[in-house]
Amino acid sequence: MADRLRAADLARAAGISVQQLRTYVDMELLPPVERTAGGYRVFTAVHADALAAARATAAGHGWATARAVLRAIHREDLDTALAALDAGHARLDRERAELAAVHDALRTVLAGPAPPSGSARGGLRIGPVARAVGVRPAVLRLWEDRGLLRPDREPATGYRVYSRAELHLAQVVALLRRAHHPLPAIAAVLDELRRTGNPDRLLDELTDREREIHHRGLRCLAASAALHGYLQRHGYLQRAAGTT
Repeated sequence: MADRLRAADLARAAGISVQQLRTYVDMELLPPVERTAGGYRVFTAVHADALAAARATAAGHGWATARAVLRAIHREDLDTALAALDAGHARLDRERAELAAVHDALRTVLAGPAPPSGSARGGLRIGPVARAVGVRPAVLRLWEDRGLLRPDREPATGYRVYSRAELHLAQVVALLRRAHHPLPAIAAVLDELRRTGNPDRLLDELTDREREIHHRGLRCLAASAALHGYLQRHGYLQRAAGTT
């Protein structure tokens, strides 16, 4: 065949090893490969296109989704391929929405009043903390049950004791709840505040994550274009249309 390619040439053009190319064949990321009488694999332009589409899909959705999509395509099962792509886009959309919720919650924290200085120097019990935060003690216990607050306990009595840092976080929770932010977003903000101790640093990290999700969205778009071109050039779309 005029478009016959050697495995070494195809692997070199894709920037991978011959062993990786064989692994892609075994994983059904590429269509079935014929062999010569001597047992050598015969690759063609179709395999080169499939390899490009698979790598573009992996760059946007990850290798697990790429394998599910390309295997389904090569089995002429476009419904399964589209479902796998839809699931990948749905995951990205959920991540984008969750990150936006956390970002909005953090902006509310940064725009809110600073915690009072000198509070809870030696630790406060739940009653004074509830008054300082402006909620009932039962609400503080609920927030603790949801994992938002982590008060210490007095060894002798077992009473809850809130450090100054924990009082600050209780005030953060109250501020975010008044602004109707969901509990998962609040939990994410608190976890990051505990980890970094710096709201401005957390804001920078969230901005970096938003930028990464944006780039992943672009890679997913490129994957869709590569897959559509592959399907169209090699008759998958036409055959699917002829069977519906």
